[in-house]
Amino acid sequence: MKTKFISAAVLAVSLAGLGGCANMDRQTVGTVGGAVVGGLVGDAVGGTGATILGAGAGALLGNQLSKPGGALNR
Repeated sequence: MKTKFISAAVLAVSLAGLGGCANMDRQTVGTVGGAVVGGLVGDAVGGTGATILGAGAGALLGNQLSKPGGALNR
């Protein structure tokens, strides 16, 4: 229970911090946001390896979805 609360707090702070970066383009925000969310999901599912894999997959997914003409830019 405590780990889930800490993970949710880290996610909220990370996303709030990303929202304040006005000079970052949409694709960078998508990449970093995806890495954060993927890392948290990976941590909830498994150990260190799952966290690293989740962060990498989240970064790739966030990057691809936020590309110009991507699913999040329509």
